[in-house]
Amino acid sequence: MVMNVFSSLFLVFILVSCSAINEKKHVLPFIGNYDIEYKLIDGKEVSDTVYPTIPYFYFLNDDSVIVKSTEMEGKVWVVDFFFTTCPTICPTMTKNMQKLNAATKDLHDELQFISISINPQHDTPSILKRYREHYKATASNWQFFTGKEAETHQLGIENFQIFAGRDEESEGGYAHSGAFTLVDKEGYVRGVYLGTDDKQVIQLEKDIRKLLKEEYGNN
Repeated sequence: MVMNVFSSLFLVFILVSCSAINEKKHVLPFIGNYDIEYKLIDGKEVSDTVYPTIPYFYFLNDDSVIVKSTEMEGKVWVVDFFFTTCPTICPTMTKNMQKLNAATKDLHDELQFISISINPQHDTPSILKRYREHYKATASNWQFFTGKEAETHQLGIENFQIFAGRDEESEGGYAHSGAFTLVDKEGYVRGVYLGTDDKQVIQLEKDIRKLLKEEYGNN
């Protein structure tokens, strides 16, 4: 799986592309399963590397309000998938997300943090509210979501480049990766970082700032 990701990243730089995502300088790679389209321009066949964007979705937040993905457009997203009864990696992930949120407080208006439960049968809005209060994750640019389990898992696997699924042999009954996914303002995945690794979380902050400065002119 890792080999395939790096192969994809290598190809995007060597292929001649006329796609919209390659019309300006990009400081971070595009990640995901891409398609290659071919077209004729001035009589020459040119290849176009097309990456997917995050599809439309909606969830209930911890205030029992339906939030649509379209309401968060125009911001860079940092996304993780977790569940409140997770006895292993989730507490560390949430603490590191809280630290990252605090470290990027100066970018509040440009950033949206999203934590999505993979166990919605248990993680009701009221449970999510108690969880975020416990971790002091009260920033207004951080949403905690719950929704339909199968659709949530599919969204994580197919679009946010994380794994999530039921696994009775795993502690807590679910297996999932501890990834933080970085999504740009156009909805492209631009990075996946291990949310339990302090060094990778620090790198994520650097990449957020680099992305906003170099591609969106944020000072």
